[in-house]
Amino acid sequence: MDRLFVYGTLRSVFQNEFARLLAEGENLLGGGRVHGKLYDIGRYPGLVLSSAAEEWAVGEVYRLRDADRTLAILDRYEGADFTRVSGDVLLDTGEPSPAWVYVYNRPVDEQRRILSGNYLDRPGQG
Repeated sequence: MDRLFVYGTLRSVFQNEFARLLAEGENLLGGGRVHGKLYDIGRYPGLVLSSAAEEWAVGEVYRLRDADRTLAILDRYEGADFTRVSGDVLLDTGEPSPAWVYVYNRPVDEQRRILSGNYLDRPGQG
């Protein structure tokens, strides 16, 4: 699989080295969303997948040119708190697409949930 859904600090608006790796070296297909709940867990968000029709996390989808290489780098960056899984993403065009998704695998605090599902909407932004 050569697609990756990103919803936090890997999105194209961020300037960290890993967001730049994607923005400069991969093909941004556009916006998308995945069924899930998004949490502000500090310096970055965590996604917990959901089967509820009304629960969405918003982000971007990249087509990876060298998926094995890029994913190996991102797996190290994401670390033990995240697991990369295959997910079903709905592109903003309405097209469904399978993509890799990094899912948070630690306990979450419901009071830290980002209700909009968009990490850019967290308090203190814009």
